[in-house]
Amino acid sequence: METTPDLPVEVISYILSYLSVSDRKEASMVNRAWYFASQDCRLQKDIVYSLPTLSTSLETIRVLGTKQTPNLILSNLDGSSLSKEVIKHIVHYLGPHLEHISLCSSSITESAFLSLISYCHSLQKLDLSGCNSLFMSGTLLEKPKDTFRTRKALLNLQELNLSNLRYLSDRTFNRLTGCSPMLKELSLAGCLVTFEFDPYHGSVISDSSAVLSLRNLIKFLKERAVSLKALDLSRTGITSEALKSVAQVNGLCLEKLVLQNCKEISDDAIGILCKSQPGLINLDLSGCSELTGKSVVAISANLQELRHLKLGRLRRLTDDVLAGLAELKELQSLDVSDCHQICGSELVKCFSFSESKMVHLSFSGCSLLKDSTVFSLAKLFGTSLRLLDLTSCLSITDISIRAIIFYLNNLTVLRLGWCKEITDWGLLGMQDPNEEHCPETKDDLGPKFSRNFGNMGFFTPPTYFDDRPVMITKLEDLLINGEKHGPTLRALRHLQELDLTACRKLTDISLQQVIQLPNLKKLSLGMVNEITDRTLVSVATHCRSLEHLSVNHCCFLTDEGMIQTLQTVGRLVSLDISCCDGISDRTLAAIAENCKWLKNLDVSMCNGITVARVELLQSQIPWATNIKTRFVGGADLSISL
Repeated sequence: METTPDLPVEVISYILSYLSVSDRKEASMVNRAWYFASQDCRLQKDIVYSLPTLSTSLETIRVLGTKQTPNLILSNLDGSSLSKEVIKHIVHYLGPHLEHISLCSSSITESAFLSLISYCHSLQKLDLSGCNSLFMSGTLLEKPKDTFRTRKALLNLQELNLSNLRYLSDRTFNRLTGCSPMLKELSLAGCLVTFEFDPYHGSVISDSSAVLSLRNLIKFLKERAVSLKALDLSRTGITSEALKSVAQVNGLCLEKLVLQNCKEISDDAIGILCKSQPGLINLDLSGCSELTGKSVVAISANLQELRHLKLGRLRRLTDDVLAGLAELKELQSLDVSDCHQICGSELVKCFSFSESKMVHLSFSGCSLLKDSTVFSLAKLFGTSLRLLDLTSCLSITDISIRAIIFYLNNLTVLRLGWCKEITDWGLLGMQDPNEEHCPETKDDLGPKFSRNFGNMGFFTPPTYFDDRPVMITKLEDLLINGEKHGPTLRALRHLQELDLTACRKLTDISLQQVIQLPNLKKLSLGMVNEITDRTLVSVATHCRSLEHLSVNHCCFLTDEGMIQTLQTVGRLVSLDISCCDGISDRTLAAIAENCKWLKNLDVSMCNGITVARVELLQSQIPWATNIKTRFVGGADLSISL
């Protein structure tokens, strides 16, 4: 590499700041000037490096030390001599610069943890989720000298993740949080918390050495009421009375609360929560199965600052309660995935009379969603929408696809997996010549009841079946202003993720022409059975930024197509080629040669791949720590099972 005096480092750094992480890596190889500019610590802030506990990681740590890397994920740490050597290298080369450390699910020992953490004085984020070995003895930070060293390191810590810890107790919790006076975000998701206010759980003494109690958590919240802004109590089994106690802590002003899969929470508790915490910006109630539309009404009436709302898997929600969301003027993200009684008509009504700021919208699993609703929402949200998830919306057709392409030009994520009625015509922006005209609205919007449903008189059909979306335009506008030819999927130039899993009516005819997206990083074509090597090679040619590729169950793919693809797309981090019978060991050889950054690989049920070649690949790419090899080489499933 030679230095070019044409551009000063400041200018190069400015240019690099607009590139993606993977693009910066390639740009750094141009010459020395570009390399040193890429080491600018300002450009390293959003890069997270994941290191396995391997001898090859030692040299990587030394290199990262020259970059002053601030973010690190460490996996497989334990009490071995190799783990100790890795920790020594991290302390020596990276310690003073680290701002974020994740030890997720490691078997790290107390002594190893203290030797690592004591020298990281710039830490702002610490992830100890699943580190059960660290808390099993209950003696963590028991010695005053250990507490002093840890407090010095965690003085500026703002985010602490303690999720999925079986042995977290009041005492270890108090010692660790006591070393983090500036804490703003805390996660206890999946932890065993005893709720002594609930008669079913009995009474627990505070400051327990065996369990984490609600009494102790309330005490912590009172002490940190001013500074704590985010709390995650997902999967803790928190009761309604316990949630009310948390919400009503004097002075507590939460901005983010996550309560995923807390199945004992009632509408009454959510009502108290909304009145006590009106400043909430982010609320996640996914999987809280006891909640009904009353909770949505309380949210709409009290949380005027709310921007992100997740209501996934609330099976009791009906479409009519969504009308109140019009009161949430700041709402940017809405998730109603797997709410099977939602058809979206009320969303069209409520947002048609107000200016929407919607950025993320998920209807995944909402099988009642129809083309007319998707069309109306696409026109309403227009260029503001960045993410649209329509996975398993079984009724949508090419009409929805044409509307999405025409109106949602700034989408970065589009998920259409299992939308089985989508065809090549939709992606190509064309009307199927076999269809003379668009189906009638009245027939398209409502379900046709079977003989064993409400029309037989056993019970009255749910009222939401009678609702009809407010049509923003005339029916013929579903064909995009009457044109038979419109823009293709290629018009979504900003797409970074595209999911077409199990869209089985798609073929090479459209996919070769439309998946020419320069910013695409994640592509899922699994179970699109008709695609061949032609699509695969075309994708590789036009999508050079691709990092995640899934083509499982594509039986027409061969080694030739995979090899050409791997030679072109060298940034792959994740590859799924499971159940592809045309793939053999030749593809694994190409992976070893071209995919140096690969971490996740699935070759399950590939008859042409041998276990010996997989083992060789693991030795050639040590970073590939997640390789799935179920029944490779034509193993007999009946015997294996």
